[in-house]
Amino acid sequence: MLSSLRIASRRAALRNFAVVARPASTWAKVPQGPPDVSAILGITEAFKADSNSKKINLGVGAYRDDKGKPYVLPSVRKAEDKVISAGHNKEYAGITGVPEFTKAAAVLAYGKDSSALDRLVITQSISGTGALRIGGEFLARFYPGAKSIYIPTPSWANHGAVFTDSGLKVEKYRYYNKDTIGLDFEGLIADIKAAPKESIFLFHACAHNPTGVDPTPEQWKEIEAAVKAQGHYCFFDMAYQGFASGDIHKDAFAVRYFVEKGHNICLAQSFAKNMGLYGERIGAFSILAEDADEKKRVDSQVKILVRPLYSNPPIHGARIASQILNTPELYDQWLVEVKDMADRIITMRALLKENLEKLGSKHDWSHITSQIGMFAYTGLTPEQMDKLAKEHSVYATKDGRISVAGITSENVGRLAEAIYKVKG
Repeated sequence: MLSSLRIASRRAALRNFAVVARPASTWAKVPQGPPDVSAILGITEAFKADSNSKKINLGVGAYRDDKGKPYVLPSVRKAEDKVISAGHNKEYAGITGVPEFTKAAAVLAYGKDSSALDRLVITQSISGTGALRIGGEFLARFYPGAKSIYIPTPSWANHGAVFTDSGLKVEKYRYYNKDTIGLDFEGLIADIKAAPKESIFLFHACAHNPTGVDPTPEQWKEIEAAVKAQGHYCFFDMAYQGFASGDIHKDAFAVRYFVEKGHNICLAQSFAKNMGLYGERIGAFSILAEDADEKKRVDSQVKILVRPLYSNPPIHGARIASQILNTPELYDQWLVEVKDMADRIITMRALLKENLEKLGSKHDWSHITSQIGMFAYTGLTPEQMDKLAKEHSVYATKDGRISVAGITSENVGRLAEAIYKVKG
């Protein structure tokens, strides 16, 4: 009979053997990602932790009403009621989505009389991000020139990752002038001319994110001429049509002008902002072909790209958007509502500038009202943005960008005071 001491030693040996024999974890070498992949996530957490009842969140990239609350457009409510009452089934859409939606999305972007509509390849996408990814993948596979894409400095934070993961090399061109808090137009044109011929250029169609700085129509014409002279290919990202100026036609000027001048562009559209369909993830990717035969071949390859990515897109949000775009009374109502949203943003810009001037600030704040869209570049430094958060409970990204949608009639005065105390 074994002694208790020998039994204990054998058990210990077995335990040690088990530890040694255990295989290493499959994921042992997966590196830790950045602590904050999204700057907005960090802002949200800091905002939640702040006990100040008058705290202000200017980091959220979604529209808020004048009470600071999420807003569902009445036209969207009506359209959704129509969709539900129609008793649709839940069968899959085709690979390229709900055709009534994509046809109407094309008309919205290019114009109902555009010659582009007959030679346009279009697919519904998982919002604007999905449209960009489809476009990036298509260019990486089939663009005959260098597999590089030039994006503005700065650009939407996700552009670089989307195009890199699509297989493209991301390059930069000058866009924002921090000294003037405006467009570096000379640098932009110079970089278009300096890039290798037949390069790919990404342009924000309107309401440049994150700066809110857009070229004028006259500047767009000069940009087009420089692009054409170099034989560059254009990819437009239009996430804010109608939401930027309140005019769907004005906001689509660049896209339509380039098409008019003979550019067979590709385009990413999103309906998150202008219809408030953030969580429905409704977008579209389109690309202009030269003729019917080319259209057929390009369409086949777009479908081949989409199929293994997500098979086919969601139908509910597309049906809502389709109801709005294809029902005259809902369409007219939506145009009024999207203008109301844009006008509220424009009004908040004017009030912020006015309040800063009333406080006696000697700085030129004209950029606040000359910029357009949901976001504004204030010109504040990272250190000043830290002070806004720590001393005044005002939260936004460290690069000085604020979401104007977070400004309300109630908090604009306090915001101006906070900026004045930090900036002077």
